[in-house]
Amino acid sequence: MKVRLSKTLASCLLCFSTFVLSGTAAQQTSTQAPSADSASQASMLRIARDVRKSILTLPEYGVFDYIHFGIKGRTVILKGEASRPTLKSAAENAVKKIEGVESVQNDIDVLPNSPNDDRIRAAVYYRIYSQPSLQKYTSNRGPQFRSLTRRTMGITYDPPIGYHAIHIIVKNGSVTLVGAVDNSSDAALAGMQANLTPGVFSVDNDLFVTSKDGK
Repeated sequence: MKVRLSKTLASCLLCFSTFVLSGTAAQQTSTQAPSADSASQASMLRIARDVRKSILTLPEYGVFDYIHFGIKGRTVILKGEASRPTLKSAAENAVKKIEGVESVQNDIDVLPNSPNDDRIRAAVYYRIYSQPSLQKYTSNRGPQFRSLTRRTMGITYDPPIGYHAIHIIVKNGSVTLVGAVDNSSDAALAGMQANLTPGVFSVDNDLFVTSKDGK
């Protein structure tokens, strides 16, 4: 069984999803006291909140990354994609320090260090966030300062700062969009801009629409 934590728009803007894999708590028998069951669930939810906060506040976590996690017993399972290897290790080290976590299974996929993928990240980012109707999904507006790191190593190693509702995952020329937008029109526009980017092989548009009617 998967129990998905409720998503507020704020957490969606940070592009983070959380699911909890039931362990021993799901195997409770009717002979167990309800108070013990409630305590177990409360502990799991507290760990989930702490894990989520630890990852979202990592300085390495940005618009070109997407991490989610599961909890099975006292083991936290990290999944997703990291544009830099430092994020994978930083996430594991942060989660290990959380009270109640006994072990971490780190299944985060480190994306290839590819100059072509770096170029695609920059191009898709510009095409999406330069659209007037999509600029509300980032706090990073205005001219972009090109640091020495970005000029020499690319945007992957110096990603735009601030929150981004739409995260851009690039692997071997293929793009996946994840995160949350207000309506289906914005989701379609973001997908179209990614598809129109030269050099992109394919686009998976996994954006979550927050409005109830999807419009």
